[in-house]
Amino acid sequence: MLRGIDVSAYQSSSYDTDGLSFVFIKATEGRSYVNPKLAAQTKHGRAAGLVVGFYHFLWPGNLTAQAEYFVQHTPEKAGDILAVDWETNGEGTHAGNAEKDSFIRKLRALRPNNRVVLYCNREYWLNVDDTSYAGDGLWIADYVTAGKPRIKAKWRFHQYSDDPQDKNVANFASKAALREWAKRD
Repeated sequence: MLRGIDVSAYQSSSYDTDGLSFVFIKATEGRSYVNPKLAAQTKHGRAAGLVVGFYHFLWPGNLTAQAEYFVQHTPEKAGDILAVDWETNGEGTHAGNAEKDSFIRKLRALRPNNRVVLYCNREYWLNVDDTSYAGDGLWIADYVTAGKPRIKAKWRFHQYSDDPQDKNVANFASKAALREWAKRD
């Protein structure tokens, strides 16, 4: 298992990279928010040699506009990973299954050289999701032992803690294997 973290504007632009293989950085949300630390957090991850991923917090509606907004504000580099953060938003709503699936497909069309994964928590995966569509892989949040999420589906990334920050593992044998998978040939 490889170790990694995910960061947003709440974390430092010079987050600790010791022992990490990857980082996911919040890029955008809906059609109006861009992480003000996105460039600095990206530069820091790349300088440390991490595999870099970016995530978009999905809101219901205007999926094409949201996908375009995400790629407009996210660096375009082969080997980076794009993620769709599917959960309840600040208004207590969430994108539906068809919207989630459509957004993933739109991202794959807009960025054919990047892997696109679905991030959701165990509750969403087991009780909200009814299509099991996760693009190129599932990034599951379940705060249990690292690498042992309580789901039967194949997963690529597991967020296992948020204390003191979001900690993740990746189901790859090495950083080279993760980098090779992320290339999307």
